[in-house]
Amino acid sequence: MKAIWNSKVIAESNETISLEGNEYFPPNSVKKEFLAKSDHHTVCPWKGHASYYDVVVEGAVNKNAAWYYPQPSQKAAQIKDHVAFWRGVQIIES
Repeated sequence: MKAIWNSKVIAESNETISLEGNEYFPPNSVKKEFLAKSDHHTVCPWKGHASYYDVVVEGAVNKNAAWYYPQPSQKAAQIKDHVAFWRGVQIIES
């Protein structure tokens, strides 16, 4: 799977985890140079507290377009620190 925004591959992995219609990319498959920490947080009733990144490519910023669970619930332990995308980030099969 690949995550693409503004013609740049943000993440690529053969080991994503599919959950609730989203692909969660392992931390080592994400190109951190395209991510900037966000102060945005949300809560999922069963996964726990999510933290967000802005996706930044060549000066263009896609606010809160990536999220991850640094301390997920036990039920969602398999996605700890994995990154998922939305807001126009295209997810395609490689």
